[in-house]
Amino acid sequence: MKIHERLVETPYFKDILNAISDGILIADGNGRVVWLNDACENLANTSRSEIIGKTAGELERERVFMPSVTKMVLDSLETVSTVQMTDKERKYITTGHPIIDSHGEIEGIVAHARDITEVVRTNSELADTQALLKRYTQEIMKIKNQRQMEASHDFFIGKSRAYQKLVDAVDKVAVTDTTVLLTGETGVGKNVVASKIHQYSERNEAPFVEVNCGAIPETLIESELFGYTKGAFTGASAGGKAGLIQMADRGTLFLDEVGELPLSLQTKFLQFLQQKRYLPVGSTSYQSADVRVIAATNKNLEEEVEKGKFRSDLFYRLYVLPIVVPSLRERKTDIFHLLQFFLQKYNEKHQRNVTLHPEVVDILEEYHWPGNIRELENLVERFVVMVSGNEVTIADLPPYVRSQHEFSFDYVSQLKDKTLSETLESIERNIIEDAYKQYKTTRKTAEKLGMTQSALMRRLKKYRERS
Repeated sequence: MKIHERLVETPYFKDILNAISDGILIADGNGRVVWLNDACENLANTSRSEIIGKTAGELERERVFMPSVTKMVLDSLETVSTVQMTDKERKYITTGHPIIDSHGEIEGIVAHARDITEVVRTNSELADTQALLKRYTQEIMKIKNQRQMEASHDFFIGKSRAYQKLVDAVDKVAVTDTTVLLTGETGVGKNVVASKIHQYSERNEAPFVEVNCGAIPETLIESELFGYTKGAFTGASAGGKAGLIQMADRGTLFLDEVGELPLSLQTKFLQFLQQKRYLPVGSTSYQSADVRVIAATNKNLEEEVEKGKFRSDLFYRLYVLPIVVPSLRERKTDIFHLLQFFLQKYNEKHQRNVTLHPEVVDILEEYHWPGNIRELENLVERFVVMVSGNEVTIADLPPYVRSQHEFSFDYVSQLKDKTLSETLESIERNIIEDAYKQYKTTRKTAEKLGMTQSALMRRLKKYRERS
């Protein structure tokens, strides 16, 4: 017996669902509508007879449901939420739930819709209403992009306070359309943060164009950004060329290393930021582009302004929504998760099964990481490719990492006076155990001692096993 036949046989089935003010629609495993309640009929502004029996694709083409959440469920094989519109421009939030049979196949789909049209119309604060809709869109995009993030090996992960603060900032600026300035040390992942802001914004379906201002020669960067006309200069393409700004139209332009932008070009770029108009090289006619700009730098732009290397008016035009991307030293509790993430990534890439010895993890968690996430990723790939066995030991660590550790593997192995090692371990044990008695929890103790919680717990376990 099919799903809708079983449901209809349930006592008071129709009366119960028709009493609900939210729209309910039921489709079979092929996406063909088999039943809908009165509220759904009203939302669609189409008679029940014109909906039942049609597929999700047909109803979407007829603009009855746009987009069709039923179709989205069939494509994704999981629960999906989206903002829909009818042909009468009514807006509602709808969620499609797949019903899976004992064989793991979709037996049917139940869609639940809540009309928000009147909420939008009656809200006295238009700005608040727009922000609400943007928030809905952003949350939906975050769900949608979670899978893309995993598939593309995106390392935008963490649990530390510094990371959570960064995530909160990204959430807040993504729903705006204002210029963002990302600052932070080299290798912290400013390009990934910029990509996340774009993905969570309303411009997510449009291009995300990344420009490294330090990688393009000064003689070419103007033509690359603004494009050029036919015969603008020797060697130019015969038909001219659209610039990167034009390529990013309706999307996001990410200017990495914006501090390297030549002074001669900063005035022209400032004009574009203010007017959304620019002049291609060799042209006498202005062009316009609807572009959101995200800039990034590892320099102190205020100091560059004082040195006369960066225009103050451009700095303040960029410095609208500043976000500081933290270094790994500021988010040590995330190092373990990043190590595991990149291990999985490169084990899959190189078809290996390499793991890290616990003592190696301790050392890497305490290492200062001057190259930040980029350095960590490169080191993990080196481990996966170069280590002879399946486990990375202290001996496999580069000398510059081991030298920072208080007692490197090579140094300890060469000590002849074992009493020194035993004495130092005893001192460390007493300090850790006394601190743990005072602060009661491993989190507070680790914070006080300036070490990660996982490293502290491993040491406590080692000392207790020796007792």
